[in-house]
Amino acid sequence: MKNWFKNIGPGPLVAAAFIGPGTVTVCTLSGVAFGFSLLWAMVLSILATIVLQEMSARLGIISQKGLSEIIRTEIKHPVLKVLALILILSAIVIGNAAYEAGNISGGVLGLEAIVGQYNLNVSGFSLNVFSVLIGAIAFSLLYTGNYKILERVLIALVTLMSLAFLFTAIITKPNLSDIFKGVFLPQLSKENLLTVIALIGTTVVPYNLFLHASLVKEKWKTPTDLKYARKDTIIAVVLGGMVSMCIMISAASIQTSEVHNAVDLAKGLEPLFGSFAKYFLAIGLFAAGITSAITAPLAAAFVMSGCLGWKDDMHTFKFKSVWGSIIILGVLFSSLGIKPIEIIKFAQVTNGILLPVIAGFLIWIMNKSSVLGIHKNTIRQNIFGGIILIISILLSIATLNKVFQLNLF
Repeated sequence: MKNWFKNIGPGPLVAAAFIGPGTVTVCTLSGVAFGFSLLWAMVLSILATIVLQEMSARLGIISQKGLSEIIRTEIKHPVLKVLALILILSAIVIGNAAYEAGNISGGVLGLEAIVGQYNLNVSGFSLNVFSVLIGAIAFSLLYTGNYKILERVLIALVTLMSLAFLFTAIITKPNLSDIFKGVFLPQLSKENLLTVIALIGTTVVPYNLFLHASLVKEKWKTPTDLKYARKDTIIAVVLGGMVSMCIMISAASIQTSEVHNAVDLAKGLEPLFGSFAKYFLAIGLFAAGITSAITAPLAAAFVMSGCLGWKDDMHTFKFKSVWGSIIILGVLFSSLGIKPIEIIKFAQVTNGILLPVIAGFLIWIMNKSSVLGIHKNTIRQNIFGGIILIISILLSIATLNKVFQLNLF
């Protein structure tokens, strides 16, 4: 155990990235609407995430390159290369800029649930103080360019978030037999299909594949480190998945449908379990918001650098300018209450298309001896990867269906 803590890597950062305010909201709504019955979908999401993130980490360690850089160098056809890079930049860079306001707003909701709302009037505009504060924290941490400091802060925040949601789930005193049924007896119907897809989609996140491949290079340099990367990935993703399951379990105890986010969940739990529930959930939501507010701009900067052939260095001006711009936009949109609906819709479409494309590319590249040598995929890894590719295609269809209201389901 001591050796694992010594070799802990970017796994917790990956967990921090996928447990954002969106995940908290989806898990809350799932618990309220379907109780424990969709816990199996989160288990499936955890397994799919482990498989893809392990591939991404292995690729980063063996090649010592980021995923977007490998795409730029390994796709030889010029038209396909340009289309792939445009899709990636649209989904990750523009997408994360659109979602950053939601990340920051989630953290703000957590703080406001504890201390109330504070606004600052600047030249006729009312800025939310907590939006600016969270943006400043994210900016300061990323500006240092020190991976070790960033890693430690995010590990601390993930731990805080995990404990907050775990304690919340425990105080609701759930029925353990019902939890086991929800985990091991899958239930799928027309009514819960979109929620199942949402649970998987909020966990299997395209930008995490880029983030993981880039961050492992900061930590590990040789093939002998693969065993540490695998342990790091499995433990962190399972921990993240358990956090999501704790949110679902907590929400299942609410006897009302008037719950739309974690703050509503806190209010619903308070009459039954006192103010402790509110504080635990508020702390968890704050941690979920601020961790995603840090990792989303970081992932965008890595992607932009790889796609455009920039030096992959956290200290360069170009790298800092990307994540800095995304944080500033996030703070402005969040504090001014602006919702860039069309940009978000565009991001949802590109992300929906991107996941199966990247999953397919990742499986293809993981079978190339010229890139990975003896560390290429085994038959078993390809079987699991193929199943996940099919799931990602279904997710893509569901996302496009939701955005364009095609009523396919």
